[in-house]
Formats: sequence, C-alpha cells, structure tokens
Amino acid sequence: FEENILDACLFLMDKAELELSGRGNPIKICRVASAVINSRDDNGVIAGSWDNTYIYGVAPSAWTGSVDILLEYYSSKQPVRYGQCWVFAGVFNTFLRCLGIPARLVTTYTSAHDNNANLQLDFFLDDEGKVDTKLTKDSVWNYHCWNEAWMTRPDLPVGFGGWQVVDGTPQETSDGMYRCGPASVQAIKHGHVCFQFDAPFVYAEVNGDIVYLRKEKNGTQVIENIDTKHVGQLIVTKEVGGDGMMDITENYKFQEGSEEERLALETAVMYGVKKQTIQDPTYQPQKDVEMDFQVQNAVLGSDFHVTITFRNRSHNYYTATTFLSGNIVFYTGVTKNEFKKHSFSAKLEPFSSSAFDVAIKSSEYLSDLLDQASFHFFVTARINETGKILALQKATALMIPNLRIKTQGEMVAGKQMSVTVEFTNPLTQTLENVTLRLEGPGVLRTMKKQFRQIPANSTLIWEAKCIPQQPGLRKLIASMNCDALRHVYGELNVQIQK
Repeated sequence: FEENILDACLFLMDKAELELSGRGNPIKICRVASAVINSRDDNGVIAGSWDNTYIYGVAPSAWTGSVDILLEYYSSKQPVRYGQCWVFAGVFNTFLRCLGIPARLVTTYTSAHDNNANLQLDFFLDDEGKVDTKLTKDSVWNYHCWNEAWMTRPDLPVGFGGWQVVDGTPQETSDGMYRCGPASVQAIKHGHVCFQFDAPFVYAEVNGDIVYLRKEKNGTQVIENIDTKHVGQLIVTKEVGGDGMMDITENYKFQEGSEEERLALETAVMYGVKKQTIQDPTYQPQKDVEMDFQVQNAVLGSDFHVTITFRNRSHNYYTATTFLSGNIVFYTGVTKNEFKKHSFSAKLEPFSSSAFDVAIKSSEYLSDLLDQASFHFFVTARINETGKILALQKATALMIPNLRIKTQGEMVAGKQMSVTVEFTNPLTQTLENVTLRLEGPGVLRTMKKQFRQIPANSTLIWEAKCIPQQPGLRKLIASMNCDALRHVYGELNVQIQK
C-alpha cells in the first residue's frame, strides 16, 4: 500500500499478457503471476542467484521489503538482482494483497525437491554406507518459502477451495514455464494430487519419503533404509495480529504414521504418482536398533558438538561402524564442501542406550561458510552383525546475532524522530564493506549506509533521522550485509501518534 505499488502490480499483469477478462479470476492471476515474479523465461521481476556471489546486484539477504524491488522493476523494466525463495515469496505476497487476494507467506522446514517426480527422495549410499553424491540427484532444502492465496476453486470438486499453494521461486517448469500453483492445500493433505495445478510437486515437498538405496555390482538397487518422517517436519506462517509463528503443518498432512496419513499416501499412489518401493518385499528394516542424533545449538564462531545416540532394544550384542559427515550447504541442500569426517566403532549392549559425542571446532568450518551459516550432517551406521544400515540426516544453522533498533524522543506523524541501529561483530575477523539498510513502511523510505570496516568484537552505531507520515502501529526493519556475514536482521514495532 505504498505509493506506485498498485501501478507496478497492474503493470505485471500487462507484462504477463493476462487478458482483461481474466483479471477477475484469482486462479488465472496466481498462475501468471507465479511465472512473472521470477525472471526465468519471461524477464520477470526478480533474478534468482544461489551461488553466493552477488557482484552486480543486492544479496537476497539484504532486502528489507518488497517495495524497493517492485518500484525498481517498474522503472527499469529489467529483472532486479537478486532473490532467493523468501524474496520471491515476499514480493508475491505484496502483489496478491495489493490486488485484493488474501495471501500469506508459508515456510516449510526440510522441504523436499523431488527431481524425477516419483514422489520420493532417493539417496544413494556407497559400499561404506556414505552418501554417493554423483548418483544422488534429489535434495532436501533446509527450508523453502512459498505463498498461500485464499480463493474458491470452481474448477475443482466441492471442498477444495480455501488456501491454495502458489510459488514464485523457479524450481521446475509447469506447462512449459517456471511457475507453481495454485494447488489446493486440502487436496494435498488428502493425497488428491490429480487436481491441477502442480499438486504432486507440492505433495513431495511436504510429505516425500527419503529412501536410502545401495547399488549392487550387478546394477540392482537394494533399499537400506526409509525415513518417512524427515520431510516437511514443520510448516509455519506468521500468526494473525502478532509476530510469532503459527504452526500449520496439519493443514498439509495428517499426523505422521497415522492411518489417515497412510490413506492419503495410498490415494496419491492410486493416482499413479508414487512408485511403490515401500512395499518392496526385499526391504527389511533393522527393527531392534534405533539411531538418532542431535546438534547442539551454537553461535557463529563457537565450537559445538553432535551427539549420536543408539538404542539397542534386543538381547544381542551389536557393534556399529559409524560415519559422520559434516557439510557446509546452501540452504537448498546443495553441498559446497565437506568440512568434517569422523568415523568410530560403537559397542551396543543389550537393552541399553549409548551416546557418543563428536566435537566440531570453529576452525574447521569458519573459512568456508556460506551466507546462511548452514550445516548438513549425515550419519550412517552399519550394524556389523546383520549388515543392516541406519541412515539419518539433519540440517542446522548457527545462530547469528541480531541488529538492535532503538528510537529516541516522541514519535508523532509529521514530526522528525531519530532511529538508532546497533550491531556488534561476533567474529574474530574484521568485517569489510558493510551495508546497513533501514526501512519502515509509513515511517521512512529505505535508507542505506556503508561502513568500510567493523573490527572484531567492536560495535557499530548508526543514527538516522526521519519524519513518519502515517499514525498507527508500524514496523521498522533493518538488515546488515557483507561478504563474511549475511542474514543479520533486526526489527522493532513502533506506535506513531497522530
């Protein structure tokens, strides 16, 4: 609802060549907009970049809102650089709400990207039980953001209206263009993936099973392990009237392992979407030993540890040859490099649990970090006595300190006020070429400030002056960005008086 945003959104519909008669149809609007929000195949609003280099544009983590992006695109008519999923989703949300379509942003943790449309994620293991990166094409994103738009679906049977998944992030083509949705959330929950649009892709994102396979010398594939619970563990949106998060996982799926959930799975199978490897007669999971692992919460720059726990439920003595692989990953699950390899033999006494700690030192990971300080740990264990393999994976991110925002004096519409942004450098190195951004719809247009350096452990303070235009509850958002440290944010709610 900022100046010129409505014009920019109407221009997007012209750009997408949506005929005037279709502009009263939210299904059509969402379908064309999900393509035009990204720049793939139609020179749309935002150019995506996932390779950690953002030389000729703004890093995705630096944006504080969608206004700057839409206005820049409207004036230049060229894709704005750069976005990743939360940027596409934020801009899409502004577009939908501006045109009167109720919309919200959704984040799914451990979101699957199923490359070959068999509705499961195939991870291939080598003879030692480690993941074979050459054969494994599917990936699990640490998280993925998309949107839900609320509408009726007269093109579907009764009951599939309401929230629909729409996604502007370019992942796969749909009817020849990079777009996704609208797909009925209700249809995804019940496994009715035959209904358009792109329901199978979204179903796999939130509910795909991870299947660990090993290729025999003769080429046959043996299933070693199936993890039905890893994908789509938590699906959230912002709560109404507050800044907390609201868990909406049960909108997308029944309780894991419940009869309803398996029924939804069978329904998806019935529509010919899912290969039935689960019913593979040769697959016999290792029932009497369970493995889990936890990654300690840690702040950027500190050491931490990973704890691997085995539970032996049988009266047998077992030994488990265990591998831990720690990888620095892009949030899309793509590995940049492996920074930690550790193997050990674990003795498992009958009817008992045993825990093993693996230390991760900051010196092992700091030199290779990507913008989100994300790690991906793979643990595989072979039970020597039975030859069975247990496999688990988890993503984790280091905690990054926030920006602190403060205001001074009275906050009255039409009168000058001052806003201070503070940040303390947590690293042992100097941060170079730092950019701070500050934005507050109705309070101040985006302001930018560059700093050449922030020495280790020192604090930066930036004071900005502004004249708020509109009274009411407003939000200030700040971001800090430099090559060594990204995804640093702060926000503050302020009450502007009349």
